[in-house]
Amino acid sequence: MPILSLKGKTILQILPNLKQGGVERGTVDMAQAIIKAGGTALVVSGGGPMEAQIKRIGGEHITLAVGSKNPIRWPRIRRQLRQIMLEHKVDLLHIRSRAPAWIGMPAARALNIPVVTTVHGRFKATNIFKKYYNSVMTKADRIIAISNYVSELISKQFPKAADKIVTIHRGVNVDMFNPQSVNAQRTINAANTLNVDENKKIIMLPARPTLWKGQEAMISAMAKLSDKDAMLILVGAAAGHDGFQSKLIAHITSNQCEGRVILAPETNDMPATMMLADVVVMPSMTPEPFGRIAIEAQAMGRPVVAFNHGGAAESIIDKETGWLARPNDIDDLADAVDQALALKPRARQQFSKRARQHVIDHFSTDHMEAKTLAVYRKLLKS
Repeated sequence: MPILSLKGKTILQILPNLKQGGVERGTVDMAQAIIKAGGTALVVSGGGPMEAQIKRIGGEHITLAVGSKNPIRWPRIRRQLRQIMLEHKVDLLHIRSRAPAWIGMPAARALNIPVVTTVHGRFKATNIFKKYYNSVMTKADRIIAISNYVSELISKQFPKAADKIVTIHRGVNVDMFNPQSVNAQRTINAANTLNVDENKKIIMLPARPTLWKGQEAMISAMAKLSDKDAMLILVGAAAGHDGFQSKLIAHITSNQCEGRVILAPETNDMPATMMLADVVVMPSMTPEPFGRIAIEAQAMGRPVVAFNHGGAAESIIDKETGWLARPNDIDDLADAVDQALALKPRARQQFSKRARQHVIDHFSTDHMEAKTLAVYRKLLKS
């Protein structure tokens, strides 16, 4: 997609911090796109390891506690942010989280600067106060939803904001997530880190150590698989607290899956890690706002299995680029994984090619960046 010029324009993105995560990666991706388009990329956050990436691509990071949830602190932080905007002659503000929105929105309005928000998660309006807290994200000139699922959630809770919403799916770097780009040594390193027996078929569930990601569901499905030698690698589970790990171990025991499930550490090389997988699973128990793992797996040519809800239903074409099981149905999940594991070499190769092309055509960072830049340009011209 063509890159729209931002020559002479300064775009400020604000988010709580720059630790590892999808929101943070999206921020870095857009900073790079802004620079490629001739603009100046400025990021304000509470800081974190990914600051270095912003600086490395030619952007600028300023540390400020915009992630503070203490309203008493907001006026002071807001004044500091307003001063940053003035000094850097910011032309547009892109807000990526609610606390920064409560701080940044009034500052931008006072300076007559257009505002874009990106809603990365589900709005859980459990009470009127929570709904009011969430509502700040709908006050922007344009609201980016990371999936149609998220767009529908926003529209349902805030009908008046519906006309301002544009869906821009999150993207994956298809050069980084490319099986041709991963050398043998990286794959060997990943296998050693995860303690993987490469003679067995590998089912991989990469996720944060939180139970809604479906680790227990997949352990239950393991007991129902036709291939009793297949191994399940729970990437990231070993980073969970003792209670989380103990619960998984007890579930492994109750399902008689001892020796077939590995609680593995987090990885800093997901492409190489996915090279070890025969199938990648994303059995999230509640709908994913988007679910980056699904598109990363497809970009790597790996069959992916997920429950048919949330963002997964938008990024996976059932039985063409992956499998969509009935939500929270363990039998259907096991059946889908069985089908993925049973693919013959030629069928698997065709499946892999189809899945990767699907991501290149619809879910690359290039697509995400171009569509977001188009939103910027439209607001800057108006």
